[in-house]
Amino acid sequence: MASDTEFAVPASVPSASKPPGPTGPVTRWLLAHRVQPEGPAGGEGRTEGHAWWKVMCLTGVDYFSTLSYLPGIAALAAGALSPLATLLIVGLTLLGVLPMYRRVAAESPSGQGSVAMLEHLLPFWRGKIFVLVLLGFVATSWIITITLSAADASVHVLENPFFPTFLAGHAVALTVGLLLVLGGVFLLGFTEAVVVAIPLVGVFLALNAVVVAVGIVDVLADPGALSDWTDRLSSGSGGLGGVIGPALAAFPLLVLGLSGFETGVSMMPLVAARGRTPEEQLASRIRNTRRLLTTAALIMSVYLVMTSFITTVLIPPAEFEAGGAASGRALAYLAHERVGAGFGTAYDISSVLILWFAGASAMAGLINIVPRYLPGYGMAPEWGRAVRPVVLVFTTISIALTIAFGADVNAQAGAYATGILAMMVSGAVAVTISVARRGRRAAAAGFGVLTLVLLYALIDNVIEKPDGITISLLFILGIVVISLVSRVTRTTELRADRIEFDQTARRFITDSLAHDGQLHVVANRRQAGDRAEYEEKEEAQREVNPVPGRTDILFLEVDVVDPSEFSDVLQVRGVEVDGHRILRTHSPAAPNAIAAILLALRDATGVRPHCHFEWAEGNPLGHLFRYLLLGRGDTPPVVREIIREVEPDPDRRPVIHVGG
Repeated sequence: MASDTEFAVPASVPSASKPPGPTGPVTRWLLAHRVQPEGPAGGEGRTEGHAWWKVMCLTGVDYFSTLSYLPGIAALAAGALSPLATLLIVGLTLLGVLPMYRRVAAESPSGQGSVAMLEHLLPFWRGKIFVLVLLGFVATSWIITITLSAADASVHVLENPFFPTFLAGHAVALTVGLLLVLGGVFLLGFTEAVVVAIPLVGVFLALNAVVVAVGIVDVLADPGALSDWTDRLSSGSGGLGGVIGPALAAFPLLVLGLSGFETGVSMMPLVAARGRTPEEQLASRIRNTRRLLTTAALIMSVYLVMTSFITTVLIPPAEFEAGGAASGRALAYLAHERVGAGFGTAYDISSVLILWFAGASAMAGLINIVPRYLPGYGMAPEWGRAVRPVVLVFTTISIALTIAFGADVNAQAGAYATGILAMMVSGAVAVTISVARRGRRAAAAGFGVLTLVLLYALIDNVIEKPDGITISLLFILGIVVISLVSRVTRTTELRADRIEFDQTARRFITDSLAHDGQLHVVANRRQAGDRAEYEEKEEAQREVNPVPGRTDILFLEVDVVDPSEFSDVLQVRGVEVDGHRILRTHSPAAPNAIAAILLALRDATGVRPHCHFEWAEGNPLGHLFRYLLLGRGDTPPVVREIIREVEPDPDRRPVIHVGG
């Protein structure tokens, strides 16, 4: 076997890059921390794992914080039937959604959830557009999580008698202030969220346990309250249909209590795993994440049933209406009324903190999953991998939505439910397809029913709260437009992280240099790939391009595979066909691959390669669209432009010859 010193080109050559632009201290600070291309998975090897119950607390700042407003929304939507509607949610959680996400955790252990599972179902551009649509719903869900949680935190501040009175009537300003503080936390650095989340969740659940215990005691001690509730049940029902109907009608809004499953899966890389091999560690992480999901679901189910019961029985219905004392804060109302103002204030403070930090959980999910996809697709600038610019963008969007909704919790519930339901529908579809492919018919049927139930809830929510789908469509439209514009503006990037040459390719290059000290490369779009094709191509190039008669020639061929992809490692292999030596590679775009290889040859050998092309026939605009969509078109001018942008010195650029 030949040693590396015998070849003119190493096995791996880093891709050339544009000269760095002017960067000041602010720019360097903004771009200091980046999310790896694989998103959450990128952090697995660098982040210390935490016990699953600790990570559950980080998930819980989103999941458990819904107790602050969910009982009030349930009572407003279902009235006296709120406990029954909540039981439907609990049943769906334990029998459907929990098994679904336990499977998602097993099949997407890097934390991308159903988006990753569905990413590979559709090929080429259809798959990319599908992912962009899903990301639109992800952005809707998590950004509305940030704004809704901050708005509800403001409600708890404004309704507490001990908070300053000058804040009254300034819910929007207070919510915007909370969002700015949240964004500021991420700009300064957000590394130990788990440590912060543990006491927030522990105190919040403990205070809710006190409210539940006092509420149950009060219900048992006041038969009149229980009889009033049963009277409302009997007066409002018209048989079984009269009971089930309103409960089903309220069901779509109550999915707000299921938000923690998506964040739970997205936090998988933070879960500690034991094992001597990567396989054992992966299995351990999956087991621990499943414990996390199951424990969180059981805790939340108990709290949902108990809190919906005591709030419905003990709080007058009028207080749940907009402007009522229990609007958006049913448990806080009971904490003040049944336990005392001091305890109620402590509850309000705990609610404000956990609701505010629920936005932190959602922001963490956003800055992990969005940079995982868009920059890698070429559909966002490369700075989209940096945490701080992304935080600024999402904080600005959150502030704009807060102003648009007037910091109204109920007004945002529809958009929140739409985003969550769309994500859960995608998860149910992914799991159904997965188990069906494994031949598990019973499981596929069960998850198929779950898909239909969630789809019903999504459609019903869209009909009842059309503003939710409007917001989601705006997010989708924004992501698609920005993505396509970014893709067009990034067409002249090299796209390759590095270029790898196999031993045969390295030998071809070394021999060509030894022949005359030059590198002459002829670009060829392979047809038959036989001797006649290469002889005809070489003869034509020697006639129309300045290829000296005795100059050694290497052919360069790029097979375009999945032009919807953006970047990849270029693997160049050498192939010999009847004495003709060919360098072959595959890439999403032919011009970018050719430019990257030519620059790599220059950097590795110190020789400026000459690349020879024929002019393409056809309309230039048609070639442009073919290049954007199919990865090839009128290749020579694009190759030259890519090289020109990367190398400012004309004397160091690989030479491009075009004839014919």
